[in-house]
Amino acid sequence: MRRKNEVTSVVIAGLGGQGVLKASDILAGAAFRTGLDVKKSEIHGMSQRGGSVSSDVRFGAKVLSPMVPDGAADYLLVVSPGQEPACRHQLRAGGVIIPPEIIDERALPHKRSFNVALLGVLSTYLAIPEKEWHAAIRAHLPEHLHEINLRAFAMGRAARSL
Repeated sequence: MRRKNEVTSVVIAGLGGQGVLKASDILAGAAFRTGLDVKKSEIHGMSQRGGSVSSDVRFGAKVLSPMVPDGAADYLLVVSPGQEPACRHQLRAGGVIIPPEIIDERALPHKRSFNVALLGVLSTYLAIPEKEWHAAIRAHLPEHLHEINLRAFAMGRAARSL
């Protein structure tokens, strides 16, 4: 885990329609709720047609740029397996890849909560209290999706310890 005064850089990569942008909104919201400076950027590409989508989220005491420089990401959260090779260059030496295979999609309460389950895995590496993650999930999703996504988030947190 990084200290609060350091900048943490996360790249979330996937395909259009997989919730990459929603996941980055939730991550940014959780970090912001802890009083951190947060910057976020997105690359949509052909996202509406299932093309590559990535989002950079950076947070810490003071963040100067929303873009994660190549070779500087602390975490690479991959929603679609094919995106890992395309984005691996963004990860720093010793950085952590959170691959989609860590979550059994069939065990989720709903397959569209896969992105939130991966955030659950990511959350175990970050010094953001779980209650802030829950608040961010509630703030960025409609009420009828809260329970499903909170369960998926908990499954992700548990997957890391397996």
